[in-house]
Amino acid sequence: MRHSPTQFLLLLATLGLISACSLLPKPPVAEKEHHTLVMHGDTRIDPYYWLNQRDSQKVLDYLIAENAYTEAMMEPTIPLQEKLFNEMKLRQKEEDITVPVFLNGYYYYIRYEEGKEYPINCRKKGILDAPEEIILDENEVAAGHSYCQVASLDISPNNKVLAYGVDTIGRRQFTIHFKNLETGKLICSKIDNTTGAIAWANDNHTVFYSQKDKSLRPYKIFRHSIKSPNSQSDALIYHETDSTFDVNVYTSKSRELIMIMASSSTSSEYRYLNANNPLGTFTLIQPRQPKLEYSVEHLGSNFYIKTNWNAENFRVMETPIAKPAMDNWKELIAHRNNVLIMDIDIFKDFLVVKERKDALIHVKVLRWADKKEFYIDFGEEVYTALPSVNPEFDTPLFVYYYTSLTTPGATYEYNMQTQEKRLVKQNEILGDFTPSNYETKRLWATANDGTKIPISIVHKKGIKLNGKSPLLIYAYGAYGYSENPTFDPNRLSLLNRGFIYAIAHVRGGEEMGRKWYEMGKMLNKQNSFTDFIRCTEYLIEQGYTSPDRIIAQGGSAGGLLVGAVVNMRPNLYKGIVAEVPFVDVLTSMLDPNLPLTTGEYEEWGNPKDSALYHYIKSYSPYDQVKPQEYPSMLITSGYHDSQVQYFEPAKWAAKLRATKTDNNLLLLKIDMNSGHGGLSGRYEYLKEQAFTYAYMLNTVGISE
Repeated sequence: MRHSPTQFLLLLATLGLISACSLLPKPPVAEKEHHTLVMHGDTRIDPYYWLNQRDSQKVLDYLIAENAYTEAMMEPTIPLQEKLFNEMKLRQKEEDITVPVFLNGYYYYIRYEEGKEYPINCRKKGILDAPEEIILDENEVAAGHSYCQVASLDISPNNKVLAYGVDTIGRRQFTIHFKNLETGKLICSKIDNTTGAIAWANDNHTVFYSQKDKSLRPYKIFRHSIKSPNSQSDALIYHETDSTFDVNVYTSKSRELIMIMASSSTSSEYRYLNANNPLGTFTLIQPRQPKLEYSVEHLGSNFYIKTNWNAENFRVMETPIAKPAMDNWKELIAHRNNVLIMDIDIFKDFLVVKERKDALIHVKVLRWADKKEFYIDFGEEVYTALPSVNPEFDTPLFVYYYTSLTTPGATYEYNMQTQEKRLVKQNEILGDFTPSNYETKRLWATANDGTKIPISIVHKKGIKLNGKSPLLIYAYGAYGYSENPTFDPNRLSLLNRGFIYAIAHVRGGEEMGRKWYEMGKMLNKQNSFTDFIRCTEYLIEQGYTSPDRIIAQGGSAGGLLVGAVVNMRPNLYKGIVAEVPFVDVLTSMLDPNLPLTTGEYEEWGNPKDSALYHYIKSYSPYDQVKPQEYPSMLITSGYHDSQVQYFEPAKWAAKLRATKTDNNLLLLKIDMNSGHGGLSGRYEYLKEQAFTYAYMLNTVGISE
């Protein structure tokens, strides 16, 4: 058997022939450079501020050194990584096809072919037996690129032209291309630095798009003709000058209107234009007001509006297009204290309302003809039911996706006329998988203030509650985003090795209504962290696990969460996985030139306010690193990340290394070719997942 150099030296150390300590690679030591930050009379010294210098050779050398150290320390787990990768790959069908979606005379679907990283987008005219037409093979688009993301495929009203956005860096700056679907050739017209999405006018050559500023905020709407080879002469339609607002454009489901949406995290404003008159002027629906949120759907001569106007959990209003302002809004669905209205979907004869109650999603159908309401029955204790793609307006069929922690995803077609449902596709998990071998349930931990915090949990049946099981606890807890319990075939590689998986539905999401979000943001943000700690303690108290068997995981804002928690209670966890973590919160929120900063003042607070400054500092993971023992940690990032800049996790890792008092493993893994979402390509993603799982298993002493 051949050993790598690292494995051979570790073998000699195991045999007592040499000292193990002298052989282990030494972690990189980041230089300290004195940098002073002063605000509100408070002075902070940031010795790693120099890592903010993107493309500096000194910075690149340090990141390369960190990656080399991580690779060396994880080298003994390579056989486990390969085993995990093969397990996960063998569970999925390499050749697969999505459920066809009918739109404007065509059935659209996506195919995956064996050995190919990216999807192939196809359609058939009129009937499913018609010849297949490949409209975009993303493998061809990605050729020659180490990263590729295709955004928002938008078909012209006459079905002849495809618009699609491409990002080959990972910064979410998309170039829009246009393809003639009759000839199969690209049209000599493209638009750079966009969100990737467009809205077609009904003349089939005019499109509207949103462009980004230097902070990557969508801030301008332009009108473009695909007859023009470039966008230099495009007409500016709308300019959003408030830096806390984003602006986007889309076509209504009725395909009769072009809609411009300007929104912050707590306020919104809509304008509309007849899609038959692309040179016309947009009409304002309701002027923005502080704390007023609304969204708009169109049907006939009316708008249907979901709003929080005098309704914390939202309600649904009806208003005529001729007089759309708030003075003319009439209530269609009332506000309820215990039910959050999440979204509405308009059909010619029905209205579908997605609601959340007691941390579960419910779907209600309202028939326009007689206003009769009924709910779709899902029949499981812990599940997720989400509307699928429903672009067709004149149909009684509502398509939804159903899953749970033990149930692979399934697509159903629900007939709103007859109230009958039909299974269209059950996602197939290859290999030895039987849902009845696993158990899922809903637990409730009690927070420090008496609030009940839901926990979704899954494990193999038959585990003993003796505190010996390894457990992975995950949370996000920000932006009102609710973490739905869904099936992940990759997770079986942990469950089959004895892991318990738990989702802590902490405040900051909207699992228990809008107030749940409000109690986990701004000056209430600490609730997210203490909720997570209490959920962990509860699982220990109930015998599910113990501190030397727990891994905590979070990404982005969830990375902030686990970063704050590990400063507060490092002894509660054996390991921490912080993926693209937002950890230098205070410094980033003080820099309005960074992507997302100004738009997130209403989430974290503007630290130019003294009270908010000191509150953010009190939990900011980077600022709160202290001399104490920390658990083993894996920190990941993408060099081109537009959401959380690479230097936040890099600085955090450097400061932890210089400050902590233990010898526990600390790894920083920065992918130099990707952004916030990690690697593109379905097999590359599996390799990334296998690496993370190998770290988790190794941390709790599982090597096979």
